[in-house]
Amino acid sequence: MCGISGYYTQGNDFSEDILRKMTAAISHRGPDADGFYFNESVGLGHKRLSIIDLSASANQPMISHNSRYAMVYNGEIYNFKEIEKEIVAHTNGFSLKTSSDSEVILEAFSIWGPDFVNKLNGMFAIAIYDKQENNLYIFRDRVGIKPIYYFWDKQNFAFASELKALMQSDFIKKNSEINYTAVNHFLHLGYIPEPHSIYKSIYKFPAGSWAIVSNKGIEIKKFWSIEDKISETTLTDENEAKEKLKELLVSSVKYRMISDVPFGTFLSGGIDSSIVTAIAQSISNVPINTFNIRFEDAAFDESKYAKQISDYLGTKHHQYTVTEKDALEFIPQMLRIYDEPFADSSAVPTLLVSKLAKQNVTMTLSGDGGDELFMGYGAYKWAERLNNPVLQLFRGPSKLGLSLLNNKYKRVSHLFEKVNNVELPAHIFSQEQYFFSKGEVKNLLNPQYLSDNEISKSENISRKLSPSEKQSLFDFKYYLKDDLLVKVDRASMQFSLETRVPLLDYRIVEFAYNLDPSLRLRNNTSKYLLKKVLYDYIPEKYFDRPKWGFGIPLGKWLQKDLRYLIEENLSENSVKSAGILNYDVVKKYKDEFLVKGRTYYYNRIWLIILLQNFMQNPKQ
Repeated sequence: MCGISGYYTQGNDFSEDILRKMTAAISHRGPDADGFYFNESVGLGHKRLSIIDLSASANQPMISHNSRYAMVYNGEIYNFKEIEKEIVAHTNGFSLKTSSDSEVILEAFSIWGPDFVNKLNGMFAIAIYDKQENNLYIFRDRVGIKPIYYFWDKQNFAFASELKALMQSDFIKKNSEINYTAVNHFLHLGYIPEPHSIYKSIYKFPAGSWAIVSNKGIEIKKFWSIEDKISETTLTDENEAKEKLKELLVSSVKYRMISDVPFGTFLSGGIDSSIVTAIAQSISNVPINTFNIRFEDAAFDESKYAKQISDYLGTKHHQYTVTEKDALEFIPQMLRIYDEPFADSSAVPTLLVSKLAKQNVTMTLSGDGGDELFMGYGAYKWAERLNNPVLQLFRGPSKLGLSLLNNKYKRVSHLFEKVNNVELPAHIFSQEQYFFSKGEVKNLLNPQYLSDNEISKSENISRKLSPSEKQSLFDFKYYLKDDLLVKVDRASMQFSLETRVPLLDYRIVEFAYNLDPSLRLRNNTSKYLLKKVLYDYIPEKYFDRPKWGFGIPLGKWLQKDLRYLIEENLSENSVKSAGILNYDVVKKYKDEFLVKGRTYYYNRIWLIILLQNFMQNPKQ
């Protein structure tokens, strides 16, 4: 796991000095070593976090054995040993110099060209420069686990693992205006979806894609998409499906336990982290490390469930108690760590548990992806409800009856707003998270900053999807990739901790989206098939409790400890100075939240605090 950066220029707008500054800005991603490659048009920078082959010979940039290619790479390829055997067979016994996956990647590219990417099972952002043809190749993993941002102005191309690296260049700063389409998305979703970033000329490189950058420009090609992997029929046999899922899960976890450094798992006590931990412990011949945090005086504390799971499995459990003060100290740092407005407040406990885990290990396994693949959210039930012809009668003006009731029904009433079917998944997600509906965004933003913020496009898929399947597909393509995986990557890498996500092995992803919906969500049982596999490892009685998210009491904090953020960022002077938001509307939301008791508006307040805070120094 590492941090990468680089450029390809046809002018004099980049230099060695600029690239060194870009690379230094992401030193937290790789404190173990750094390296650079330069020629007259290309620069590559690398910060290394050593996980596999800890020797200096595996440092980067790495040059291919034929000296034609130079590479920087961030991530892990789990099947590199199998690919190495293919390389040896293809070259009649060529011997690699290291035991790293990096060298395997580079030599595989030198043999098979860009198509080599289809052989990779892992998480990766790769840049390979062809010295002979003067072309730069960029690759990003299928799911989008590892980040890569790029700047493009039709003549200069630059890339990096994080936005902050690109903003070290005065040239990029000068050519990066605020992207108001991204602002519209942020207010509706709480994150900025690919390909957008908060800046117009900086983009998130698309997942499952590769690009060639040359003196002719940039060409981006797709090598994988989940839509292309959805078959005409689904797997309906429960026994067959369970056996196959278990086989895939064991294979995925086993792959991700390959490491030359100590590792552990994040264990919340929920379904996803428990199944990853249980399988990992079943493979290991020694107790594995597990990590959990609890908030002191929390209204609901799941740490006891994590401890029960740990005791049952026999793991070496590390449980930390943190105070509200510990968590509050991270709030002001969120914008610096995430570089653009990012509203997922569960980043705070993720930062805390990452910081604490790093004291014992260098790599962790996480349960991310289970909710999206196996329908663990309430949004999937809402998708089916809102498709019911009877309930559709309540969408639109008639929803006002619900808004006259208590806060619970007022909040639910927003789900019944009339939106078209293409936009419905984004709307359901937005209102489940208590964010602004599209109508509210239109009222909140000053007219000159409004733009189209539709991201759910109709796709050609082999079979007709149910409403819950469509919602799941939306969450996989957007929420998972551009919120949850961003959250975990920045939080863990802030402390030089690698986090791997076994449930997002592309083989499991493809399997999940070709299951019959009833094997994912059955009546009121979410994650039906995943739970069936889990109960082979841990008795069902350990999970007989409500689902609880990994979050903080943000609403309470905004009314008390964090109220100063409202006063500083949402004052009349501050809002009018930034000029993006309609102050009368902002004032209305403040009054509703602070005075009139609409406590469920806390995430709306949080969104505009973050946006306002960013706009005070938009090119930091």
